[in-house]
Amino acid sequence: MKNYKIAILAGDGIGPEIMSEAVKVLKVIEERNDLSFELNEAAFGGCAYYESGHPFPEETKTICDNSEAILKGPIGMNHEDSERIPVDLRPERGALLPLRKRLNTYANFRPVSLPSGLAHFSPLKPEVIGDGIDMVMIRELVGGLYFGEKEVGVNSDGLRYVKENLEYDESQIARIVHVGFQQAMRRKKILHNIHKSNVLKSSVLWNEVLGEVSVEYPEVEVRHMLVDAAATALCLNPAQFDVMVMENMFGDILSDQGGGILGSLGLMPSACIGDSSAYYEPSHGSAPDIAGQNIANPYSMIGSVAMMLELSFDMLEESKNVWAAMQSVFADGFSTPDLSKPGAGVKMIKTNEFGDRVVAVLSK
Repeated sequence: MKNYKIAILAGDGIGPEIMSEAVKVLKVIEERNDLSFELNEAAFGGCAYYESGHPFPEETKTICDNSEAILKGPIGMNHEDSERIPVDLRPERGALLPLRKRLNTYANFRPVSLPSGLAHFSPLKPEVIGDGIDMVMIRELVGGLYFGEKEVGVNSDGLRYVKENLEYDESQIARIVHVGFQQAMRRKKILHNIHKSNVLKSSVLWNEVLGEVSVEYPEVEVRHMLVDAAATALCLNPAQFDVMVMENMFGDILSDQGGGILGSLGLMPSACIGDSSAYYEPSHGSAPDIAGQNIANPYSMIGSVAMMLELSFDMLEESKNVWAAMQSVFADGFSTPDLSKPGAGVKMIKTNEFGDRVVAVLSK
């Protein structure tokens, strides 16, 4: 029997609630396959800081290092609680970025998927959505502006200033571009390269390296698009996209816009992959305003399980089963209050009820 070690980082806010539903799904998968999941819980984020004085404790690092995959909930505190944490120890700076750097998870996969049965969630017009939206955004995750050298101070004129460097070398660009091309080969063989080469020298180098890598994938059609034009195109004609590849900050912004065209980041799981490590997480935040109310939809957390099954454990069929089970709950007319308003014509259920319904369908 195979045994997979999975680090469970429930996180902050609604994280523990939606993580509980993800664990239910893992139990079903475990029961009907010749394998076991060893789930090791660890503190991570704002809750970890308040428990131990650090958002990424040494014990959590050890658990992550010894796991085949990591399932991570959203992190972040409300404004008041965040203000009581030193700036460099707040969850995003003190936990999330160090996790990415430690594991070198340089490739972020964010599927933007809206089957026709879920089209009612989108703010876009039906004629724009057409038969549905199905794309994947590939974002470089450990370079660029977020990881470049930073400096703050006061200049000779007595004015406060900040400097942040956007840094990439050609090897960093090549490896993420390869991921984009590989995904394109598995799908429609169309790759949109998102850049800003009319202004940024980093994008000029990015495009040069992409061009060099492209000769290894002659079957893939490359379509170049400026990032601001891509933002517009995502709203006006999202169906033109299949695989998009981009640097860190562009990916951060456009993938959130992807959640917007779906109707909610609550419908958007993600995978963060390195050469030997991976973690999976919802794209949305910790929603402290609704934490503890049992109304947050666990779709993106359970979807992250589906991505883990496929990408870390090579269980493609079970991954498909999980996606189908989740979508069937919506198709049967159920939703949670965070995704749908009263009067929307759906039956409102709680977080745990959504998870129970997914498990019921999956168990069949």
